[in-house]
Amino acid sequence: MNNKKKVLGRGLAALLGNTDEKNILDNKLKLSKFSEIDIRNISSNPLQPRRKFKKESINELAISIKSQGIIQPITVRKINNDGYQLISGERRLRACAIAGIKKIPAYIRKVNEEQMLEMALIENIQREDLNSLEIAKSYKRLIDECNISQENLGERLGKDRSTINNYLRLLRLPPTIQNGLIDEKISMGHARTLITIDNVELQFQVYKKIIEEKLSVRQVEVLVKKLSSSKKKITIHINNKELTKIESKLSSHFGTKVVIKSENNKGKIIINFESINDLNRIIELL
Repeated sequence: MNNKKKVLGRGLAALLGNTDEKNILDNKLKLSKFSEIDIRNISSNPLQPRRKFKKESINELAISIKSQGIIQPITVRKINNDGYQLISGERRLRACAIAGIKKIPAYIRKVNEEQMLEMALIENIQREDLNSLEIAKSYKRLIDECNISQENLGERLGKDRSTINNYLRLLRLPPTIQNGLIDEKISMGHARTLITIDNVELQFQVYKKIIEEKLSVRQVEVLVKKLSSSKKKITIHINNKELTKIESKLSSHFGTKVVIKSENNKGKIIINFESINDLNRIIELL
């Protein structure tokens, strides 16, 4: 039993970015302040990763809370004398408002904005039914705003780097297709296949075909494979002025200096990076 407790403790530490038992104990102490708070004094979390809440689900939760009460407290941080800001538990807070409950049980934590963002993101990823695009955006924010590498993020969440990267690649899709993923018009499997299409116009054509003909992921994979094999190989001869334009476009796309060295229509592309995080960012774009 003692060994199991230690393993669980280390799991919590990994999620919250701590690596030793003293830090785990510090986090438990920060959670020790518990209170019932007037819901009118709680403001939403501006860093909330979830952007879409199903009304039916919230209404069902409101009925349950009215009947059974709050089983699990929300988590907040104090921002002034009477005001609090939500860290996690927005569905419960919204349901309480619908159920007409005036006060809600809450843990009050002492955290800064970066810690609050990390807690909110990880709590949602681990416990809420986020759609795949919300998960992708949460991963991206943890990497960019909390300065966590893909490798470290994978370790904290118990995911392979390839899994993290597959979600991040969804963010390369055009907004219309991303919305289709959010609205469940297509699945993540469909989206991952669409990413492999280089031409945006062709992406839209296949996207529409998926919806209109209700194609399975396997059918889309076969379709995309046929489209790619039917492309003719074209030899392009380019001059220095055209190379400069291409360099400029690539530099703009990658957000860093790109140099093309060419001779006799052969050469190499050099992409500069300033740090490991910058390199990871470029790898994601590639």
